Amino acid sequence: MQLIWNGLIVGSFYSLVALGYSMVYGIIKLLNFAHGDIYMLGSFVGFVVLSSFGGIPASASIPALLAILLLAMVVTGLIGVGIERVAYRPLRRSPRLAVLITAIGVSFTLEYGIRQIFGPNPRAFPVRLSSESFDALGVRVSVSQLVLVIVAAVLMFVLAHIVERTREGRAMRAIALDPQAAHLMGVNVNRVIATVFFIGSALAGAAGVMAGAYYGSIDFLMGFVIGLKAFTAAVIGGIGNLYGAMLGGLLLGLLESFGSAWLGGEWRDVFSFLVLILILTFKPTGLLGNRVVERM
Repeated sequence: MQLIWNGLIVGSFYSLVALGYSMVYGIIKLLNFAHGDIYMLGSFVGFVVLSSFGGIPASASIPALLAILLLAMVVTGLIGVGIERVAYRPLRRSPRLAVLITAIGVSFTLEYGIRQIFGPNPRAFPVRLSSESFDALGVRVSVSQLVLVIVAAVLMFVLAHIVERTREGRAMRAIALDPQAAHLMGVNVNRVIATVFFIGSALAGAAGVMAGAYYGSIDFLMGFVIGLKAFTAAVIGGIGNLYGAMLGGLLLGLLESFGSAWLGGEWRDVFSFLVLILILTFKPTGLLGNRVVERM
């Protein structure tokens, strides 16, 4: 049970980042390899704001973290919209390879821009969540871990509500099915795509703040690994499928937790990507993905 709980904590981070991957791919069929770096930017936004306040009392760490999390979501959401407007929208009718290379270029720009500002060495996150622990069903749980999992679950629930129940969500699904038909029906395609980038980037920024507080250390390359893991989670669940991204993230977290316990922590990444290869071999569309016929 302890392994399951540990896997759900890490998996919730993966799910939040994977949702952005999956949403963007579902709307404009772009593998946004800069998305993991938005997660990194979120952690550095939290780092800058919390550092400016000096020391945060332990009793106020969770309220302060939640306030910074909301701020980081707004900042990273706007950065995501800016990236879409400057780097991706002008290339929307270009070959996908050109946009893919642009995404890689954006990723390097963000990483080494942060390196230039904050230096290459890891930074200690100003707030480290540590609180009293208690036993529940044989699992050692801390209040801070519980808060992180609840926040991740609330964010995923809100996103699911937006996509399934709101007018903006219906527009997103219409564009995912046929952008031209959606445009002819009066949907403002550019505005909806910008909204998708804002939501996806905000979720990644929130995950960055939560990971900074959970692990206690951040660096300019932290988005690279989480980006690969989140992409893996999105593919396992079925990229383009909202619930598939959530399921894939949680499943990947559980796989890593059990893999580390059985084989050792150094085999964690190998174990995860091996499972990805097996899933793609036997179900190329992912666990919840549907086979899509490309229109020529």
